[in-house]
Amino acid sequence: MANSLLADRDASPVGKRWAHNFVKRQPELKIRLFRRYDYQRAKCEDPTIICGRFRLVQNTIAKYGIRSDDIWNFDETGFMMGVIMAGMAVTGSERQGRPKSVQPGNREWITVIQAINAEGRAIPPFIIGAGQYHLANWYRESNLPADWVIATSQNGWTNNELGFEWLKHFDRSTSNRSVGAYRLLILDGHESHHSADFERYCQDNKIITLCMPPHASHLLQPLDVGCFAVLKQAYGREIEHLIRCSITHISKTEFFPAFYAAFKATFTESNIRGGF
Repeated sequence: MANSLLADRDASPVGKRWAHNFVKRQPELKIRLFRRYDYQRAKCEDPTIICGRFRLVQNTIAKYGIRSDDIWNFDETGFMMGVIMAGMAVTGSERQGRPKSVQPGNREWITVIQAINAEGRAIPPFIIGAGQYHLANWYRESNLPADWVIATSQNGWTNNELGFEWLKHFDRSTSNRSVGAYRLLILDGHESHHSADFERYCQDNKIITLCMPPHASHLLQPLDVGCFAVLKQAYGREIEHLIRCSITHISKTEFFPAFYAAFKATFTESNIRGGF
């Protein structure tokens, strides 16, 4: 545009740094780096879609007379047992480059399936580790509560069978504390949450399921918004403490107590309510 205006005046075109210098002269403007953003995710941030989603939730609550105590969200998250998140460190001003934090580096995968409700409560976690058999020392040395569930799969991921086992765990954990006749379970579109057994069990036990719009969990998923990030940060701190104690390999024996401490510190009523 600037060159078009100058051409009308028979003037020379602008230089290579004209745009940069123009922004510097305007205090209300600033140059920022943009980040790449998935088109499908951006499309699902349309306020029309989000408002429609909330209307569906409200209508479902009204239709079945569901109380806030009986509104549950569940999701899963994964941990690489020996990998910690990036953090901040205070260093001398003369130091060059980014500081490094040593980590065990064990990339064995653990999946945690968790449910929380709108009143700030959480049910016991359902933890899936890679393996075929349960080892006694997982339980003997971790001091996990008796109502926590440890399951195994070949790769530490969930599947249809384990998704159904989690649903029965959810029912056992919430049926006695249910206030009304129906419970609302808000979930994502993962295949293991929509198997025939899963849906039949929900119908038989008055569990109403609502699926989130695809690619919108970063906005609408209470566990993603309020709980999982702080849980992983707390787990990283537990692993850093083990490293300072000269423990350089993290197996399930070390994972379970570290995760237990992180869970107790972060799945608080205020964090859970904040997610909702």
